[in-house]
Amino acid sequence: MDDLTYQAQEDARVLGSRLGLSRRQLLAATTGLAAAAVVGLGGGSAHAHSGVATGAAAAQSNGNGVLVPPGKRGIILYTVRDAIGRDPNTTDLPSGFKEVLQELARIGYKQIEFAGYNQHANAEGGNVNSIAGAQQLRQWLDDNGLEAEGNHGSIPGQITDATLAQFDAACEIANILGFGHIGTGNDPTSSAYLADWQAAADRWNILGERAATHGLKLYTHNHDAAYSFLLDSGPLDSQGRPTRSSGVRRLEWFLQNTDPNYVYLEMDVYWAHVAQYRFQSFTAPDGTVVADMFDPAGLVAEQTIRFPLFHAKDGASRPDLAAGYSIVPFGQGDIDYTAFFRRIGAKGYHNAMYEQDNAASVPAASPGMSLQNAATSYRSLAALRG
Repeated sequence: MDDLTYQAQEDARVLGSRLGLSRRQLLAATTGLAAAAVVGLGGGSAHAHSGVATGAAAAQSNGNGVLVPPGKRGIILYTVRDAIGRDPNTTDLPSGFKEVLQELARIGYKQIEFAGYNQHANAEGGNVNSIAGAQQLRQWLDDNGLEAEGNHGSIPGQITDATLAQFDAACEIANILGFGHIGTGNDPTSSAYLADWQAAADRWNILGERAATHGLKLYTHNHDAAYSFLLDSGPLDSQGRPTRSSGVRRLEWFLQNTDPNYVYLEMDVYWAHVAQYRFQSFTAPDGTVVADMFDPAGLVAEQTIRFPLFHAKDGASRPDLAAGYSIVPFGQGDIDYTAFFRRIGAKGYHNAMYEQDNAASVPAASPGMSLQNAATSYRSLAALRG
Protein backbone atom coordinates (compact mmCIF):
# COMPACT_ATOMS: atom_id res chain seq x y z
CA MET A 1 0.00 0.00 0.00
CA ASP A 2 1.51 3.37 -1.01
CA ASP A 3 1.58 6.32 1.37
CA LEU A 4 -1.24 8.24 -0.35
CA THR A 5 -3.58 5.27 -0.33
CA TYR A 6 -2.73 4.62 3.31
CA GLN A 7 -3.41 8.24 4.22
CA ALA A 8 -6.74 8.28 2.38
CA GLN A 9 -7.94 5.15 4.11
CA GLU A 10 -6.78 6.46 7.46
CA ASP A 11 -8.62 9.76 7.02
CA ALA A 12 -11.77 7.94 5.95
CA ARG A 13 -11.63 5.80 9.10
CA VAL A 14 -11.28 8.96 11.18
CA LEU A 15 -14.24 10.62 9.51
CA GLY A 16 -16.38 7.51 9.92
CA SER A 17 -15.55 7.22 13.59
CA ARG A 18 -16.26 10.88 14.31
CA LEU A 19 -19.55 10.84 12.36
CA GLY A 20 -20.72 7.62 14.00
CA LEU A 21 -20.95 5.61 10.77
CA SER A 22 -21.93 1.98 10.96
CA ARG A 23 -19.32 -0.70 10.42
CA ARG A 24 -20.61 -1.33 6.89
CA GLN A 25 -20.56 2.36 6.06
CA LEU A 26 -17.13 2.74 7.62
CA LEU A 27 -15.71 -0.16 5.62
CA ALA A 28 -17.16 1.29 2.43
CA ALA A 29 -15.60 4.65 3.24
CA THR A 30 -12.13 3.13 3.42
CA THR A 31 -12.20 1.39 0.05
CA GLY A 32 -10.98 4.28 -2.06
CA LEU A 33 -9.32 7.66 -2.23
CA ALA A 34 -12.42 9.66 -3.16
CA ALA A 35 -13.86 10.04 0.33
CA ALA A 36 -10.64 11.33 1.81
CA ALA A 37 -10.05 13.63 -1.15
CA VAL A 38 -13.49 15.18 -0.73
CA VAL A 39 -13.38 15.68 3.03
CA GLY A 40 -9.80 16.95 3.00
CA LEU A 41 -9.02 16.40 6.68
CA GLY A 42 -6.31 18.89 7.44
CA GLY A 43 -6.48 19.74 11.11
CA GLY A 44 -8.35 18.51 14.14
CA SER A 45 -7.92 15.16 15.82
CA ALA A 46 -4.68 13.31 16.36
CA HIS A 47 -6.14 10.34 14.45
CA ALA A 48 -6.46 12.58 11.43
CA HIS A 49 -2.74 13.27 11.61
CA SER A 50 -1.64 9.67 12.01
CA GLY A 51 -0.80 8.95 8.36
CA VAL A 52 2.71 8.89 6.94
CA ALA A 53 2.06 11.64 4.39
CA THR A 54 0.70 14.01 7.03
CA GLY A 55 3.52 13.13 9.40
CA ALA A 56 6.11 13.90 6.72
CA ALA A 57 4.54 17.28 6.05
CA ALA A 58 4.54 18.05 9.76
CA ALA A 59 8.23 17.19 9.94
CA GLN A 60 9.06 19.55 7.06
CA SER A 61 7.17 22.44 8.64
CA ASN A 62 8.36 21.82 12.17
CA GLY A 63 11.44 23.98 12.34
CA ASN A 64 12.06 23.60 16.06
CA GLY A 65 12.98 19.92 15.75
CA VAL A 66 10.39 18.62 18.21
CA LEU A 67 10.59 14.84 18.06
CA VAL A 68 7.22 14.11 19.68
CA PRO A 69 4.64 16.71 18.59
CA PRO A 70 2.31 18.04 21.31
CA GLY A 71 -0.70 16.16 19.94
CA LYS A 72 1.20 12.87 20.08
CA ARG A 73 2.24 13.00 23.74
CA GLY A 74 0.32 10.33 25.58
CA ILE A 75 0.22 8.14 28.67
CA ILE A 76 -1.05 4.66 29.37
CA LEU A 77 -3.24 4.74 32.47
CA TYR A 78 -1.46 1.70 33.89
CA THR A 79 1.17 4.24 34.97
CA VAL A 80 -1.33 5.97 37.28
CA ARG A 81 -3.45 2.92 38.15
CA ASP A 82 -3.05 3.64 41.87
CA ALA A 83 -4.75 7.02 41.42
CA ILE A 84 -7.56 5.58 39.32
CA GLY A 85 -8.14 2.89 41.93
CA ARG A 86 -7.95 5.30 44.87
CA ASP A 87 -10.99 5.85 47.13
CA PRO A 88 -11.95 9.53 46.77
CA ASN A 89 -13.55 9.45 50.21
CA THR A 90 -10.16 9.02 51.87
CA THR A 91 -8.03 11.63 50.08
CA ASP A 92 -7.97 15.03 48.42
CA LEU A 93 -5.69 13.69 45.67
CA PRO A 94 -7.12 13.06 42.18
CA SER A 95 -9.01 9.76 42.30
CA GLY A 96 -10.90 7.79 39.67
CA PHE A 97 -11.04 8.32 35.93
CA LYS A 98 -12.69 11.74 35.87
CA GLU A 99 -10.27 13.47 38.23
CA VAL A 100 -7.17 11.70 36.91
CA LEU A 101 -8.04 12.57 33.30
CA GLN A 102 -8.49 16.20 34.37
CA GLU A 103 -5.06 16.18 35.99
CA LEU A 104 -3.35 14.53 33.01
CA ALA A 105 -4.87 17.11 30.68
CA ARG A 106 -3.69 19.89 32.99
CA ILE A 107 -0.15 18.46 32.82
CA GLY A 108 -0.31 18.63 29.02
CA TYR A 109 -1.07 15.12 27.81
CA LYS A 110 -3.28 14.86 24.74
CA GLN A 111 -3.52 11.10 24.26
CA ILE A 112 -4.66 8.31 26.54
CA GLU A 113 -4.22 4.55 26.38
CA PHE A 114 -6.43 2.57 28.70
CA ALA A 115 -5.37 -0.47 30.70
CA GLY A 116 -8.87 -1.74 31.38
CA TYR A 117 -11.92 0.19 32.53
CA ASN A 118 -11.96 -0.39 36.28
CA GLN A 119 -11.85 2.32 38.95
CA HIS A 120 -12.70 2.57 42.63
CA ALA A 121 -16.40 1.97 43.29
CA ASN A 122 -16.68 5.31 45.13
CA ALA A 123 -15.23 7.32 42.24
CA GLU A 124 -17.63 9.39 40.18
CA GLY A 125 -19.42 7.17 37.68
CA GLY A 126 -18.87 4.03 39.75
CA ASN A 127 -18.59 0.96 37.56
CA VAL A 128 -17.85 2.27 34.06
CA ASN A 129 -17.04 -1.12 32.54
CA SER A 130 -20.11 -1.07 30.26
CA ILE A 131 -21.51 0.67 27.20
CA ALA A 132 -23.01 3.40 29.39
CA GLY A 133 -19.70 3.63 31.23
CA ALA A 134 -17.81 4.00 27.95
CA GLN A 135 -20.13 6.85 26.99
CA GLN A 136 -19.35 8.53 30.32
CA LEU A 137 -15.61 8.03 29.83
CA ARG A 138 -15.85 9.50 26.34
CA GLN A 139 -17.56 12.58 27.74
CA TRP A 140 -14.76 13.06 30.27
CA LEU A 141 -12.16 12.63 27.52
CA ASP A 142 -13.89 15.20 25.33
CA ASP A 143 -14.34 17.61 28.22
CA ASN A 144 -10.58 17.63 28.75
CA GLY A 145 -9.48 17.72 25.12
CA LEU A 146 -8.10 14.18 25.34
CA GLU A 147 -8.12 11.52 22.67
CA ALA A 148 -8.01 7.84 23.54
CA GLU A 149 -5.86 5.70 21.26
CA GLY A 150 -6.32 2.13 22.51
CA ASN A 151 -6.66 -0.29 25.40
CA HIS A 152 -4.67 -3.18 26.77
CA GLY A 153 -7.54 -5.62 26.63
CA SER A 154 -7.69 -9.30 25.80
CA ILE A 155 -7.51 -10.83 22.33
CA PRO A 156 -9.31 -14.15 21.70
CA GLY A 157 -7.01 -17.13 22.09
CA GLN A 158 -9.08 -19.08 19.62
CA ILE A 159 -11.51 -18.26 16.85
CA THR A 160 -15.10 -19.28 17.54
CA ASP A 161 -18.47 -17.61 17.02
CA ALA A 162 -18.55 -16.74 20.71
CA THR A 163 -15.04 -15.22 20.83
CA LEU A 164 -15.67 -13.23 17.65
CA ALA A 165 -18.85 -11.83 19.19
CA GLN A 166 -16.85 -10.83 22.29
CA PHE A 167 -14.24 -9.21 20.08
CA ASP A 168 -16.90 -7.29 18.17
CA ALA A 169 -18.32 -6.04 21.48
CA ALA A 170 -14.86 -4.80 22.53
CA CYS A 171 -14.53 -3.03 19.17
CA GLU A 172 -17.88 -1.32 19.69
CA ILE A 173 -16.68 -0.02 23.06
CA ALA A 174 -13.49 1.16 21.35
CA ASN A 175 -15.57 3.10 18.83
CA ILE A 176 -17.59 4.77 21.57
CA LEU A 177 -14.33 5.87 23.18
CA GLY A 178 -12.97 7.09 19.84
CA PHE A 179 -9.99 4.74 19.61
CA GLY A 180 -7.89 4.44 16.51
CA HIS A 181 -6.54 1.10 17.72
CA ILE A 182 -7.50 -1.96 19.75
CA GLY A 183 -4.96 -4.25 21.33
CA THR A 184 -3.52 -6.30 24.10
CA GLY A 185 -0.69 -5.94 26.58
CA ASN A 186 0.61 -9.43 25.78
CA ASP A 187 2.73 -11.01 23.08
CA PRO A 188 0.85 -12.98 20.37
CA THR A 189 2.20 -16.12 22.05
CA SER A 190 4.73 -16.81 24.80
CA SER A 191 6.04 -19.84 22.91
CA ALA A 192 9.50 -20.05 21.37
CA TYR A 193 8.39 -22.49 18.64
CA LEU A 194 7.57 -21.79 15.00
CA ALA A 195 4.34 -23.81 14.96
CA ASP A 196 2.84 -21.71 17.76
CA TRP A 197 3.83 -18.45 16.09
CA GLN A 198 2.26 -19.67 12.84
CA ALA A 199 -1.00 -20.36 14.68
CA ALA A 200 -0.81 -16.93 16.30
CA ALA A 201 -0.18 -15.23 12.96
CA ASP A 202 -3.19 -16.97 11.39
CA ARG A 203 -5.40 -15.90 14.29
CA TRP A 204 -4.16 -12.30 14.29
CA ASN A 205 -4.70 -11.99 10.54
CA ILE A 206 -8.35 -12.95 11.04
CA LEU A 207 -8.83 -10.63 14.00
CA GLY A 208 -6.94 -7.78 12.35
CA GLU A 209 -9.16 -7.89 9.30
CA ARG A 210 -12.23 -7.99 11.55
CA ALA A 211 -10.96 -5.01 13.57
CA ALA A 212 -10.58 -3.07 10.32
CA THR A 213 -14.32 -3.46 9.63
CA HIS A 214 -14.79 -1.46 12.84
CA GLY A 215 -12.29 1.17 11.64
CA LEU A 216 -9.61 -0.01 14.09
CA LYS A 217 -6.00 -1.16 13.89
CA LEU A 218 -5.27 -4.33 15.88
CA TYR A 219 -2.00 -4.13 17.83
CA THR A 220 0.12 -6.32 20.07
CA HIS A 221 2.27 -4.87 22.84
CA ASN A 222 5.51 -6.76 23.31
CA HIS A 223 8.01 -7.65 26.01
CA ASP A 224 11.63 -8.72 25.77
CA ALA A 225 11.02 -12.44 25.13
CA ALA A 226 9.20 -11.64 21.89
CA TYR A 227 12.49 -10.34 20.47
CA SER A 228 14.38 -13.52 21.31
CA PHE A 229 15.24 -16.01 18.59
CA LEU A 230 12.60 -18.32 17.16
CA LEU A 231 13.29 -22.05 17.56
CA ASP A 232 12.65 -23.24 14.03
CA SER A 233 15.50 -25.62 13.19
CA GLY A 234 16.74 -29.09 14.19
CA PRO A 235 17.88 -31.22 15.79
CA LEU A 236 14.57 -31.97 17.49
CA ASP A 237 14.11 -32.67 21.18
CA SER A 238 12.39 -35.76 22.62
CA GLN A 239 8.99 -34.17 21.97
CA GLY A 240 9.78 -33.42 18.34
CA ARG A 241 10.35 -29.70 18.86
CA PRO A 242 13.19 -27.74 17.22
CA THR A 243 16.09 -26.79 19.45
CA ARG A 244 17.99 -24.32 17.26
CA SER A 245 17.34 -21.19 15.25
CA SER A 246 17.72 -19.89 11.72
CA GLY A 247 18.45 -16.51 13.30
CA VAL A 248 15.07 -14.83 12.90
CA ARG A 249 13.61 -13.22 15.99
CA ARG A 250 10.05 -14.11 17.01
CA LEU A 251 8.47 -10.74 16.26
CA GLU A 252 10.45 -10.34 13.07
CA TRP A 253 8.89 -13.58 11.85
CA PHE A 254 5.47 -12.36 13.02
CA LEU A 255 5.85 -9.13 11.03
CA GLN A 256 6.83 -11.10 7.94
CA ASN A 257 3.86 -13.47 8.24
CA THR A 258 0.98 -11.16 9.15
CA ASP A 259 -0.90 -8.82 6.86
CA PRO A 260 0.58 -5.30 7.10
CA ASN A 261 -2.84 -3.85 6.34
CA TYR A 262 -4.42 -5.46 9.41
CA VAL A 263 -1.85 -6.30 12.08
CA TYR A 264 0.21 -3.69 13.95
CA LEU A 265 2.64 -3.52 16.86
CA GLU A 266 3.16 -1.32 19.89
CA MET A 267 6.84 -1.43 20.73
CA ASP A 268 7.64 -0.99 24.40
CA VAL A 269 10.99 0.69 23.87
CA TYR A 270 12.23 -0.28 27.33
CA TRP A 271 11.55 -4.00 26.82
CA ALA A 272 13.06 -3.83 23.36
CA HIS A 273 16.29 -2.55 24.91
CA VAL A 274 16.15 -5.27 27.55
CA ALA A 275 15.97 -7.71 24.63
CA GLN A 276 18.99 -6.01 23.07
CA TYR A 277 20.87 -6.63 26.31
CA ARG A 278 19.68 -10.22 26.83
CA PHE A 279 19.48 -11.82 23.39
CA GLN A 280 22.76 -11.20 21.59
CA SER A 281 23.38 -14.59 19.94
CA PHE A 282 21.64 -17.73 18.72
CA THR A 283 22.59 -21.35 18.12
CA ALA A 284 22.48 -22.08 14.40
CA PRO A 285 21.32 -25.42 12.90
CA ASP A 286 24.94 -26.61 12.70
CA GLY A 287 25.50 -25.92 16.40
CA THR A 288 27.61 -22.79 16.04
CA VAL A 289 26.84 -19.77 18.20
CA VAL A 290 26.24 -16.70 16.04
CA ALA A 291 26.45 -13.16 17.42
CA ASP A 292 23.50 -10.96 16.44
CA MET A 293 22.81 -7.65 18.18
CA PHE A 294 19.19 -6.49 18.14
CA ASP A 295 18.53 -2.94 16.93
CA PRO A 296 15.08 -1.73 18.11
CA ALA A 297 15.04 1.49 16.08
CA GLY A 298 16.31 -0.36 13.03
CA LEU A 299 13.43 -2.83 13.20
CA VAL A 300 10.91 0.00 13.32
CA ALA A 301 12.59 1.96 10.53
CA GLU A 302 12.27 -1.01 8.17
CA GLN A 303 8.45 -0.76 8.20
CA THR A 304 7.59 2.17 10.39
CA ILE A 305 3.83 2.30 9.73
CA ARG A 306 3.49 -1.13 11.37
CA PHE A 307 4.29 0.62 14.69
CA PRO A 308 1.57 3.25 15.25
CA LEU A 309 2.06 3.16 19.03
CA PHE A 310 5.03 3.13 21.40
CA HIS A 311 5.48 2.84 25.10
CA ALA A 312 7.99 5.53 25.98
CA LYS A 313 9.39 3.84 29.06
CA ASP A 314 12.86 4.76 30.29
CA GLY A 315 15.46 2.56 31.93
CA ALA A 316 18.63 3.15 33.92
CA SER A 317 21.52 0.90 32.96
CA ARG A 318 21.93 -1.88 35.51
CA PRO A 319 24.33 -4.56 34.25
CA ASP A 320 24.07 -6.21 37.66
CA LEU A 321 20.45 -7.13 36.85
CA ALA A 322 19.32 -9.89 34.50
CA ALA A 323 17.34 -7.34 32.47
CA GLY A 324 20.27 -4.93 32.21
CA TYR A 325 18.00 -1.99 33.13
CA SER A 326 15.70 -0.78 35.87
CA ILE A 327 12.58 1.27 35.16
CA VAL A 328 12.83 4.99 36.02
CA PRO A 329 10.85 8.17 35.22
CA PHE A 330 11.08 9.18 31.58
CA GLY A 331 14.14 11.28 30.89
CA GLN A 332 16.07 9.99 33.91
CA GLY A 333 17.40 6.82 32.30
CA ASP A 334 20.01 5.75 29.77
CA ILE A 335 17.88 4.80 26.76
CA ASP A 336 18.71 7.24 23.97
CA TYR A 337 15.22 8.36 22.96
CA THR A 338 16.56 11.24 20.90
CA ALA A 339 18.39 8.81 18.62
CA PHE A 340 15.46 6.40 18.64
CA PHE A 341 12.85 8.89 17.45
CA ARG A 342 15.26 10.43 14.95
CA ARG A 343 15.95 7.05 13.34
CA ILE A 344 12.48 5.51 13.04
CA GLY A 345 11.10 7.80 10.33
CA ALA A 346 7.53 9.01 9.68
CA LYS A 347 7.86 11.87 12.12
CA GLY A 348 4.47 12.89 13.43
CA TYR A 349 2.88 9.49 12.75
CA HIS A 350 3.69 7.56 15.92
CA ASN A 351 1.79 7.88 19.19
CA ALA A 352 4.17 7.88 22.16
CA MET A 353 2.60 6.66 25.40
CA TYR A 354 4.65 7.32 28.51
CA GLU A 355 4.65 4.30 30.81
CA GLN A 356 6.33 3.68 34.12
CA ASP A 357 5.32 0.43 35.80
CA ASN A 358 6.64 1.59 39.18
CA ALA A 359 5.56 5.25 39.00
CA ALA A 360 3.89 5.10 42.42
CA SER A 361 7.10 4.04 44.16
CA VAL A 362 10.15 5.32 42.20
CA PRO A 363 12.05 7.39 43.17
CA ALA A 364 10.10 7.26 46.46
CA ALA A 365 6.75 5.80 47.42
CA SER A 366 4.06 8.37 48.24
CA PRO A 367 0.33 8.74 47.47
CA GLY A 368 0.91 11.39 44.83
CA MET A 369 4.10 10.00 43.30
CA SER A 370 2.62 8.49 40.11
CA LEU A 371 1.07 11.79 39.05
CA GLN A 372 4.24 13.66 40.00
CA ASN A 373 6.16 11.28 37.75
CA ALA A 374 3.59 11.83 35.02
CA ALA A 375 4.28 15.57 35.20
CA THR A 376 8.08 15.35 35.17
CA SER A 377 8.04 12.67 32.47
CA TYR A 378 5.76 14.78 30.29
CA ARG A 379 8.26 17.63 30.44
CA SER A 380 11.06 15.28 29.41
CA LEU A 381 9.01 13.86 26.54
CA ALA A 382 8.16 17.37 25.35
CA ALA A 383 11.81 18.42 25.54
CA LEU A 384 13.06 15.83 23.03
CA ARG A 385 14.68 17.56 20.04
CA GLY A 386 16.47 16.22 17.04
